[in-house]
Amino acid sequence: MEFNSHNDGVVRVAVGLVNALTPGERRGRTYVLPSDLPAAATEGLRAGYPRHREAGETEATELAAVAERLRTVFEAVDADDIDSAAHQINRLLDETDARPHLNRHDGEPWHLHFHGPGGTMAGDWAASCATSLAIVLGSEFHDRLGVCTAPHCDRVYVDVSRNGTRRFCSTACQNRVKTAAFRARAKTP
Repeated sequence: MEFNSHNDGVVRVAVGLVNALTPGERRGRTYVLPSDLPAAATEGLRAGYPRHREAGETEATELAAVAERLRTVFEAVDADDIDSAAHQINRLLDETDARPHLNRHDGEPWHLHFHGPGGTMAGDWAASCATSLAIVLGSEFHDRLGVCTAPHCDRVYVDVSRNGTRRFCSTACQNRVKTAAFRARAKTP
């Protein structure tokens, strides 16, 4: 299931930023922000755009603040509170003055951008992520945003599977849960 190639990439960036730049739990362990915040921010950006340039220190700090706000959207959807998710997205859209326009650069064909020229990296990504998540929330696929259901993991995901049944942020978490269930069944006489 794909929304469109550009939107899919931006939604993957939103997931990447939230997972790389928000503390919590990851794969059964406490997740604290890495000491190298620019590397973590770059990792988040490259989740959707593998050749994205590296983030600087200031940009990484600003992207971490954006990621915190995006996390609330995923958490609200996971709690089946679409109204709260939509209100948070609308606040981000208003604050970033997100507006669609067609752009062509770096040898790419025309594609939709959601921010104007001359903005900051964090502001541009906040506008893009908010708009892309708005497209998802405003569709029948709003339930494709989620928070990992594995114990001790709160990383987020977007479910692009055909049947829409994803429950985990990664194969590692899925395997942890399946292994634990297998061991529990093996102990039961």
